[in-house]
Amino acid sequence: MGLFHLVRWYQERQVVSHLQDKYVFITGCDSGFGNLLARQLDMRGLRVLAACLTEKGAEQLRKQTSERLETVILGVTQTESIAAAVQWVKEHVGYKIWPQESVH
Repeated sequence: MGLFHLVRWYQERQVVSHLQDKYVFITGCDSGFGNLLARQLDMRGLRVLAACLTEKGAEQLRKQTSERLETVILGVTQTESIAAAVQWVKEHVGYKIWPQESVH
């Protein structure tokens, strides 16, 4: 039992450093869990790339968050929309995620 608590304490103490340099991509940010997660991570200092289905949802989210959060319109069932979102992410942070030679 003591080992369990020790492991749990250690896991809770883990902190990600340099949050302002980290990016997270979240889909479904118009409402619900995606919206809540995007706002919470923005408040914690991460750079959030929030994918919304509608421009109205994106606009409302931008009004509630800092300049660190950026939005893109994404229909996750539409191939063209997904390709456009991938390109958008690459333009914003591609070299920080993928090796430089794979960014086109």
